[in-house]
Amino acid sequence: MRIFAAVKRETMKNIVFDLGGVLFARDRKKCDPELLEFFGFLRAPQMPRFWEEYDRGTNTLEEVTETLVEMTGRPYERCAEVLQQAIDLQEPIPATEGLVRDLKAAGYRLYVLSNMAREFIAHLRRFPVYGLFDGEVVSCEELTVKPERRIYEILLDRYGLAPAETLFVDDRATNIEAAGALGIRGFLFDHRDPAGACAVLRERLL
Repeated sequence: MRIFAAVKRETMKNIVFDLGGVLFARDRKKCDPELLEFFGFLRAPQMPRFWEEYDRGTNTLEEVTETLVEMTGRPYERCAEVLQQAIDLQEPIPATEGLVRDLKAAGYRLYVLSNMAREFIAHLRRFPVYGLFDGEVVSCEELTVKPERRIYEILLDRYGLAPAETLFVDDRATNIEAAGALGIRGFLFDHRDPAGACAVLRERLL
């Protein structure tokens, strides 16, 4: 799934970005094997319930750490350390950061729509690229997560966005499909090839 065929450059005014896997990621070269093993579940087709509730804002960091202890059999202190590394190693993906800057310069309105827990979003908001967005809807602050319909409604209502003028960029097909149910256009971002995905978006939007 890429941009829907009906999308035309002149009809798009609002570009909405997911964060994890689209604008921010951990550089695998900086991650030790244990960290990658811990968080392999994040790429599963269905997010584990405990992590979904963490993104929703109803599970605390401490509760997530305790769940990781149960899952891995490792000491609490080690699980807490690896979880903190997972936060601290998040950084902008260069190709997407450049695209966001160019879209902003071209006059598009830019928004965040992301499933993200409190500790993670606090870290990401420190990066300069985050300041380019005109608005944000983050799951832990709304108590709802993608692909639930409510989170998309919050985005449209809060910022007065017309669905037909709005393109949503996400790396999970279920999230794109849920947006499409409200008339929002979608682009499925390939987190394995961010440069290629950004090149397609540039061709269509710039």
